[in-house]
Amino acid sequence: MPESTLRDAVIGAGLLAGSANVIMQLSRAPVGHGVLESRVDSGNLFRHPVKRTRTTLTYLAVATMGTDAERAAFRKGVNRAHAQVHSTASSPVAYDAFDTDLQLWVAACLYKGIEDVLLAFGGGEPERFYAGAAALGTTLQVPPERWPGDRAAFEEYWAGELAEVCIDDAVRRYLTRIVDLEFLPPVVAGPGRRFHRFVTTGFLPQRFRDEMRLPWTAADQRRFEALLAALGLVVRVLPGPLRRFPFNACLADLRWRLRTGRPPVGS
Repeated sequence: MPESTLRDAVIGAGLLAGSANVIMQLSRAPVGHGVLESRVDSGNLFRHPVKRTRTTLTYLAVATMGTDAERAAFRKGVNRAHAQVHSTASSPVAYDAFDTDLQLWVAACLYKGIEDVLLAFGGGEPERFYAGAAALGTTLQVPPERWPGDRAAFEEYWAGELAEVCIDDAVRRYLTRIVDLEFLPPVVAGPGRRFHRFVTTGFLPQRFRDEMRLPWTAADQRRFEALLAALGLVVRVLPGPLRRFPFNACLADLRWRLRTGRPPVGS
């Protein structure tokens, strides 16, 4: 299933890697503590899991499949929420949600997740769909010139930024609650916890597994690769609309919200 655009690289099966990507994003201390201490109630995963998940999926959908006008509208909504996210005198690290370096890191994690999922399930050449990836940052506030110009430049950026990865105990406890599905009702979390921990750990690069203290063996890797191979058989034969679900549904919901004058974020 060779893909040529970032739009086609976004597939619903990538939701399996969602928690791994959250871990990657929050592995930078300012991002982790920004989420941990956030005063934006609508963005609290443990209080509003559906709303928070919808916002994240809609962001990915509009960044990869939306129009410039839709991205601009969504950016305004995100900015209103981000205005409340900044460190205080009691914060262990300084952070600000408008920090371009931190936004670039989050966008880079999102791209890396999209790429890893596509390669795992369908194959393809990253260089063929990297061109549109800048929208993952510019839909926030990353200037276009800050996005690495090509896939090789991205790899150089990524390798350099790994030196900043550091998950402290407080952020690790928060992320472990996500790994263990504590944001879901127990009747759902209980049966799914073991599988979710397995796929989340599988999608994490080793550096992040080490920071999270998540064990991973050669046998685990073989089972994980077998799972991806089986799922890839299904993903490759799905029609485009089904392959992109639920991202296309989130984009349709955003367009309805914009048409009817509803806020695009946090409602």
